[in-house]
Parts: sequence; C-alpha cells; structure tokens
Amino acid sequence: MSETLVTSVDTGRGLPDLLAPGLSVVFCGINPGVRAASTGHHFEGRGNRFWRVLHLAGFTPELIRPEDDRTILRYGCGLTTVVARATAQAAELSREEIEMAGATFRAKISHYAPHHVVFLGKMAISALSGSRDIQWGPQVDLFGGVRAWVVPNPSGLNRAFDLAALVTAYREVRTAVVSMP
Repeated sequence: MSETLVTSVDTGRGLPDLLAPGLSVVFCGINPGVRAASTGHHFEGRGNRFWRVLHLAGFTPELIRPEDDRTILRYGCGLTTVVARATAQAAELSREEIEMAGATFRAKISHYAPHHVVFLGKMAISALSGSRDIQWGPQVDLFGGVRAWVVPNPSGLNRAFDLAALVTAYREVRTAVVSMP
C-alpha cells in the first residue's frame, strides 16, 4: 500500500489523520492527547501503549515509533480521531462535543471506506450511537457502512487493562481482518 497522508478537514489541528481509501482497518481515538497534538504524531504520550500493542497483536512487523506513525499506512492501517480538540484526558470532552463531531466523523469513515473501524474505548461510540450498552469486540451495527469494533483504550491512564489483555483484544481484530475475504 502506498503511503498517503490525508489531513483532516480541520487543517488547523495539530494531529493529521492518516487515511487512505480502502484500508483494512482504521483505528479511531476519541481525540488527540496534548503531546500528540503538539508533536503532530499519533500516540506520542509517554505511557501510551498503542504502538507496542499494535505490533504484538500482529498489525505491524516491527515496533513503530510515534515519530514514524505515517508508516502505519504501509500495513493497511489508518489513524484518526472523532474530535480534533486535544486534551490531557478524554474526560475533558463533553458528550455534546463528541455528538457534534459525529456527522463529520461518520462521513469521513463512509468516504474512506475501510473494511473495519476500531474504536479505542467505549466513550466515542457510545456518544455517537446514543447507546450506553456498548460491548467490547465486534459490534452488531455497522458504523458509516463499515464493520465496527470496540477495543480497550491503550492510554497509560487506562490501567484497567494490562498489556496482555490489550494484545488479546487487538489480536481478535487482527484475526478478523486477516480472515476477511
């Protein structure tokens, strides 16, 4: 897959989307962390386990450093966020702010049409779907015409899931991606 960088509609944001049409999977964070937005690289935070989990789950053959985040496109994966505004913690976002970003986000997913969209945590998909009863794993309903998944957020602030539990959840997605015709 060729490296294609497509920035979000909001060109003033510090963290560009890494998207291309027809990717196997797009990982979706709720919003950028302050450090990620200031450096312009996804999952830059010191305690964030995303890159390690992604590698251990089999999405990448090597451990990607945050400053090399654009290389993820080589492996059929993309990165985006629902809300563009950076915060120290996602809890700083209101449900209304997430809901307001929903139409634009859903249109973005429909436009790029990945095979799977993977929400990192339940907060965003809960606000976007209007459902508080979100389960981990594959979702029954499509999101923007795409198969949707919910996996635990790899943020260092989320200590409810250790590294092994994160890798198991992400590996389930990887298995589905690989087995898809």
